[in-house]
Amino acid sequence: MSNLTLRRIFVWSVSLVLGFVITILLFEVLFPILIPEEAGKNIFRDYGLGYTLGTALPIALIFVAWLDYFMDTRIHAD
Repeated sequence: MSNLTLRRIFVWSVSLVLGFVITILLFEVLFPILIPEEAGKNIFRDYGLGYTLGTALPIALIFVAWLDYFMDTRIHAD
């Protein structure tokens, strides 16, 4: 594999992990602070897996855009 391919795999991997971590932190930390009635609810049961993925993927794409810029992986067209 070329160096560019390895960097692209790294960008996608890190971005997806960060997207899911940020989503879980949003629902486990931020929402209970802003809406105390939501504290203690199960994220996947109450919010749903589809909505969790629908939230995590756009957040991950933000990380893809920034990591693509800084690591020069040329995922996005110039």
